[in-house]
Amino acid sequence: MTQVSFSPFDQNLEKSAALAALQSVTHGADDGELYLERSRSEALVYDDQSLKQASYDATEGFGLRAVTGEVTGYSHSTEISAAALKRAAGIVSLASKSGGGSLADAPSRSNQNFYDMVNPMENVPFAQKVDLLKEINDFARALDGRVVQVSVSLSAEIKEVVILRPDGATYEDTRPMCSLSVSVLVESRGRRESGYSGGGGRFDVTRLITAEAWQAKVREALRIALINLEAVPAPAGTMDVVLGPGWPGILLHEAIGHGLEGDFNRKRSSAFAGLMGQKIAAPEVTVLDDGTIPERRGSINIDDEGTPSRKNTLVENGILVGYMQDRQNARLMGLKPTGNGRRQSYAHVPLPRMTNTYMLNGKSHPKDILADLKDGIYAVGFGGGQVDITNGKFVFSCTEAYRVKNGKVGAPIKGATLIGDGATALKKIRAVGNDMALDPGMGNCGKEGQWVPVGVGQPTLMIGGLTVGGASE
Repeated sequence: MTQVSFSPFDQNLEKSAALAALQSVTHGADDGELYLERSRSEALVYDDQSLKQASYDATEGFGLRAVTGEVTGYSHSTEISAAALKRAAGIVSLASKSGGGSLADAPSRSNQNFYDMVNPMENVPFAQKVDLLKEINDFARALDGRVVQVSVSLSAEIKEVVILRPDGATYEDTRPMCSLSVSVLVESRGRRESGYSGGGGRFDVTRLITAEAWQAKVREALRIALINLEAVPAPAGTMDVVLGPGWPGILLHEAIGHGLEGDFNRKRSSAFAGLMGQKIAAPEVTVLDDGTIPERRGSINIDDEGTPSRKNTLVENGILVGYMQDRQNARLMGLKPTGNGRRQSYAHVPLPRMTNTYMLNGKSHPKDILADLKDGIYAVGFGGGQVDITNGKFVFSCTEAYRVKNGKVGAPIKGATLIGDGATALKKIRAVGNDMALDPGMGNCGKEGQWVPVGVGQPTLMIGGLTVGGASE
């Protein structure tokens, strides 16, 4: 599967011709670029004791953009050629025909590298991957006789990006990604419950397929499924909630992360618009968005406009101090880009998006936080959720949670949902633990129909007065 590196100006286009087309559409514009991409990916799914899916996908294409004020002209093609670029330029030039713009400075240069630029698919033969999925299936079934179904997914991708700016400068990145997930269904006394575990990152797939790595995921998925077998209906009402470390940071990501993206604040549609420099959270709360953590799922060397990835502080000691910005929204707000201009592929325009968003450690011990919970729930795992950016209201379903009374963790509960709004929840944080953890590498974030890989994290937290939806006691 070894291929030469992606070099579109050697293989598809003459750089001088591409630059001339780009300069023609950005004449009189504020910004723009030619974004070129090649992506190769594979996915294997083993389910119901057989290989159900084995796919390989290879795509390449370009996106041509010109930005004038709030207007964006964009055209993309799966064909990287002079003819396709000429057709695209005819459309994109409409965005800058009024002129009057002043071309923004190019992104600064950086030689930072947060992951090895290797193809994660190359080092393990296809047959070995299939055998591994079968071995995982057999291992899960042998662990417990109550296992009735196992689903295992293994995926890998290599994405190569080249960005040409109107000044002739090019920016490049090669982004690996791989993931392994295990889902287990158990049955006992006529009741069926499931558990899930997964993870990955920007590294070679060989790290995921060691026995130690995949067996840990199987055991975790089985543990959650067996806990859910014993779960009782969740209570309903307003109560204090303790969130576990790591993946529960997805609530932070959704409830306030999107609300701190530049476009929502420029348009004043965010619940946090106009609050820069003001207190929006409890004093112990400091939140970062950091695309520079080595090998993490949400990390990037440069964003999809060429801006170097950064470690950005969003909330510091409860005070709102920063937004996440792409180039267009930063310019319109009189601010600097933060390395958060991301796109799903060449077929999409860049938007301000999160990378790895997490809350820093506090001072409390997790055991002390739980001991202070008099009547509430302890939420360790989350599934799907919904958020309204305009008011920050969220609804999240718990995949693993427990009833807590007088500081004692009791029975697992099923069907719990957490309901609230981000702005209020931030201020109701009563304790922040000292056990910050990042998620295992399984997050995807959706915005305006685009999906990008992200990371989340947090320490143990206590939030007062959340609404818990469930069955009445």
